[in-house]
Amino acid sequence: MMAAEQCLQEDGYAALSTRGVAERAEMPLSQIHYHFGSKQGLLLALYEYLNTRLLERQQVMFEKNLPLSEQWQLACDYLDEDMASGYVRVLQELTAAGWSNPEIAAAIRQNQQGWIDLLTGVARRWAADRPSIGPFTPDGLANLVASLFLGIEARLLLQDKNQDIVLQSLRDVGHFLKTVEDHNE
Repeated sequence: MMAAEQCLQEDGYAALSTRGVAERAEMPLSQIHYHFGSKQGLLLALYEYLNTRLLERQQVMFEKNLPLSEQWQLACDYLDEDMASGYVRVLQELTAAGWSNPEIAAAIRQNQQGWIDLLTGVARRWAADRPSIGPFTPDGLANLVASLFLGIEARLLLQDKNQDIVLQSLRDVGHFLKTVEDHNE
């Protein structure tokens, strides 16, 4: 998996080949095809592996008895880590491939649903402690937050000239949550 991750980070989806992964892993190409079947099978296995690991990390963080504002800031820290590790590139590369490949699209949707389910639980717990969360439902907030992070990830990968503003704005949401929490105490 590590060889596939490194090749994808360095070469991108279009240039990635099972032969290149086999060479990087110093194993016969036949082993890649035996275990994964194809480039697509390899990439989907890589994505599942990375996604599961990071979703578990996030679950542990959200289970801690921390205010949501602090959890938000930790989530921003994790975004920084995920950008550096290449996970975000894997996700975005496969998302783009999924636009024309139904099997990849189904895998991406399924794994994204895991994030939305996690965020929905967080939003429900947060909303339960408040008299109102405005016009939002916890499910709506979870989907909005998931979309926010996905959009920001795409902008960061495109090396948007406003990256600093984008990242600061994301962290400012945590400051806003802190204000709401302080007001409700």
